[in-house]
Amino acid sequence: MSHRFNPIEKGFPVTKALFSMGAYLHKNPVVEQPLLHLIYMRVSQINGCAFCLDMHSKDLLAMGETAQRLLLLDAWRETELYSDRERAAFAWAEAITRLQDREVPDEVYEEAREIFSEEELTELTFAAMVINSYNRFNIAFQITGGNYVPGMFNAKAAV
Repeated sequence: MSHRFNPIEKGFPVTKALFSMGAYLHKNPVVEQPLLHLIYMRVSQINGCAFCLDMHSKDLLAMGETAQRLLLLDAWRETELYSDRERAAFAWAEAITRLQDREVPDEVYEEAREIFSEEELTELTFAAMVINSYNRFNIAFQITGGNYVPGMFNAKAAV
């Protein structure tokens, strides 16, 4: 599969807004970068975005994340490898991504509010929104994974 055309080049004025949101999350994080990247990875698993899975797995490994935690991320509920903070973030990001019955369940919200400040929860919400947008963008234009080099988007902070 090869991508359909270069949507970044053809639609730069509109994609620039998405890049700006990603850049903000990269440069001014309220929530720690490793957790944000785990969120990006988990949401990309749900959506099946090869490019983002390639990118965030490599970036996480470069940050010192273990291969075991990356390999088991899809089954985070069945392992003790993740902290309560990470678990609450995963549940929140999954609820925002899936929007089952068009809502985020109260118990997911309450768990997240026990662990995260309002500012952190707002940032986690935007992080999930941004990665969902990137996933949909990459999938729509068949942008595939495999060639990402860790840190290659740090200057632009593309999520």
